[in-house]
Amino acid sequence: MKVTFLGTTSDEGNCPTAYATDRDTYLVQGAIVTDPEALAELRKRGNGIPDYETVVEIPKELVKFLPRDGE
Repeated sequence: MKVTFLGTTSDEGNCPTAYATDRDTYLVQGAIVTDPEALAELRKRGNGIPDYETVVEIPKELVKFLPRDGE
């Protein structure tokens, strides 16, 4: 998988960071959500969160680095 850096809101170059892949997907580096109340709510939707998936929290400012349709 080829990964392309899109942008970060971190002054230190760590997380949160957004990336694009050559598979028409995005990767988001961010803090793992561990809040039990938040995870319980997320698990109520659909099939919940499978063991092979996780949820990360990113600031709204990071979204500006994600391409929009047609970009």
